[in-house]
Amino acid sequence: MIPQTPPARIDFNTRKALVFALAAERLSAYYEHRSWMTDAQGATLAGMWLSRSKLQLALAERRLLSELSDQLARQLAETLSREAGLYAAHEMMEALDPNYQSAFAHDMLDECERLLRENGVEE
Repeated sequence: MIPQTPPARIDFNTRKALVFALAAERLSAYYEHRSWMTDAQGATLAGMWLSRSKLQLALAERRLLSELSDQLARQLAETLSREAGLYAAHEMMEALDPNYQSAFAHDMLDECERLLRENGVEE
């Protein structure tokens, strides 16, 4: 019997990237379907993404990251015009490709970091 190694835990930068990716998905889905993803859907999506990389995060932590991504996505949708919101969603989705560079995406990553720190998620 081959012993299985437990999935790796994730670090602060991965949490930040996860909040960003979930916010991008939420914003994109909102503009496409005019409805918001639930926190449970976000937590499930985060779990699926993490499992593909053989990473794990407790459900409570996934839910917190899902809630933070929801805050960010809704804040963007409330403060931007529809056109600007569509652009923001597009830029964030494109920025999920590590080869894509975007000043807006870097600003949003900084915002994700701020949200994490304000909610007690530290490095």
